[in-house]
Amino acid sequence: MKYPVHLNALRAFEASARHQSFSAAATELHVTSAAVGQLVRGLEEWLGVPLFHRSASGTIRLVPTDIAQRALPDIRAGFDRLTLGLARLQEASTNGVLTVTTSPAFAAKWLLPRIDRFQQAHPETDMRLDTSLKLLDFAAHGIDIGVRYGAGSWPGLAAEKLFDEEIYPVCSPEFRRKNGGLRTLSGLKGRTLIHDLSMENSSGFPTWSTWLEAAGIHDVVSNRGLRINNSAAVVQAAIDGHGVALGRSVMVHDDLAAGRLVRLFSRTVCPSQLAYYVVYRPECAELPRLSAFRNWLQSESLITQRGSEK
Repeated sequence: MKYPVHLNALRAFEASARHQSFSAAATELHVTSAAVGQLVRGLEEWLGVPLFHRSASGTIRLVPTDIAQRALPDIRAGFDRLTLGLARLQEASTNGVLTVTTSPAFAAKWLLPRIDRFQQAHPETDMRLDTSLKLLDFAAHGIDIGVRYGAGSWPGLAAEKLFDEEIYPVCSPEFRRKNGGLRTLSGLKGRTLIHDLSMENSSGFPTWSTWLEAAGIHDVVSNRGLRINNSAAVVQAAIDGHGVALGRSVMVHDDLAAGRLVRLFSRTVCPSQLAYYVVYRPECAELPRLSAFRNWLQSESLITQRGSEK
């Protein structure tokens, strides 16, 4: 079978269907709306079937026809395979751009303070860091590898554990001094508790109420205090002396080591239900720059864990 239709026409069709708009598709593809419309009409003429329902005025959103809707999943899968095929052509070396996704807090508190070591070991690899709390589609956004915090299962992705995590209260040395040393659990009564809301709707995400219950403390009000929707900002608020934060061991590791924070009640251990995982598409596992970064992450995680055990 011959395929005279240019890939640009299929791109225009797929983008128009996804956005339900020629103009939005044109913005994505960096062409004019007229060009997108012409490509789609050319595809329709070649196929001999309409791909969109159009109003007489042309002002409503484009709605794909039933046959177009049935074809779109295969077309999108085809583009994903083409992207992978291009990646395969680059597998001979670690040259190129490695796109990494992770949360803003993990990037700020753990990854960026260490990233120079990877760049020194692999100067031929450029890196693009996408910091987002959203669970991005790796194929659609051109993501090579990421670090995610959760229960370890994400559809379509391989996941390897980097860190387990412990949860414990932390504060600044000065805050502890001003509050009688906070030597016993009862010392939390009346203190400002700093709450992390960054993943408050995620099952298993540690909260003050779950930690206090696990520690057997029932006379501390757990729903009052300072609420912040960024984990790095929670840690900074504790460093600045604004209260006691519920520290996540990976997030506070470097600040504890530097003396900016102190851990309270060291005998009270509360493991988290969640952990950090390195994630990637299984079919890209052997891409050299991805493999190099994955191995580096695992090596750095071991260094962090050994430091936490001291």
